[in-house]
Amino acid sequence: MAQNVASPFKFKFIILCQFGIKCHFWIFLIFSLLLFHTISSLLSFINCFCGFTNDSIPELLSKHLQDVAKSPERIDNHQYTRGYGHQRLVNVLSQLYSQLLSVEINSQTDILITVGAYLSLYYAFIGWLNPGDEVIIFEPAYDSYVSQIKMAGAIPIPIVLELDPNATSSAGYVLNINAVKSKITPKTKMIVLNNPNNPTGKLYTRSELEQLAKIAIENDLIVLTDEVYEWMVYPGGEMIRFGMYERTITIGSAGKVFSATGWKTGWSIGPKWLLEPMKKIHENCVFACPTPIQAALARSFEEELLLWKEGKFNQLF
Repeated sequence: MAQNVASPFKFKFIILCQFGIKCHFWIFLIFSLLLFHTISSLLSFINCFCGFTNDSIPELLSKHLQDVAKSPERIDNHQYTRGYGHQRLVNVLSQLYSQLLSVEINSQTDILITVGAYLSLYYAFIGWLNPGDEVIIFEPAYDSYVSQIKMAGAIPIPIVLELDPNATSSAGYVLNINAVKSKITPKTKMIVLNNPNNPTGKLYTRSELEQLAKIAIENDLIVLTDEVYEWMVYPGGEMIRFGMYERTITIGSAGKVFSATGWKTGWSIGPKWLLEPMKKIHENCVFACPTPIQAALARSFEEELLLWKEGKFNQLF
């Protein structure tokens, strides 16, 4: 009896077709994004796709980068720097965030400079999550959370922020704490908190943060706070920082602070034990971030801290 045997050629053809469809999709997507970006630039539209402002970088930042570039005799500005972060930069970040988080931050152990906040997220997920672990995220959410969590073999558990139908601002988004409690299982490992939230702009209330902290403590969870938009708060709004330093990784971005996203410099701040696995990944993948960029950022932060008043930068916003 003749057997119905599929041709190897048929399988190869199907695989090639699937590959072609995927390739065509990505080519179309990239082309569309480039087209929309070009049109928005020509017509002076505001591009809401990427996370950068339409402001120029502050003069002090440009000035300090020029100073670094024009000092070839300063070898330390142009060669490899300390792997976990330029010493001058981590020193000033330690001063700044010790004030903001009301805790003494050790510049040597509690700060890791990364190639953008994006890598800080990646290091945290890859360094701390095991296959099958569950991670609570709040939606609407930054799209990379889900993909990076899955890359670590973990499972994203979305909880949708509830929106008041009569709301006139992002304050209408409310976190249902009971919904969070209902999603906690023995496999839950981490909570990801984006404050201010991207894309809604929501600022979490003190009550919401305190209740989340209680859940994290009761269930021995790590909290990852993505605070890259920390300085982009309208007058009248209050950016309340998450406490509980002993179990929290705080992520920041120089690109967002200085409207210089192309500089791709971010940082992770947290206790030594939380940053250790992240540092292991960093030192074996990137080793060190660009030295001139870090040197210029350090000088800019130092200048701002000299003018620091009422917890606000003076030359940036």
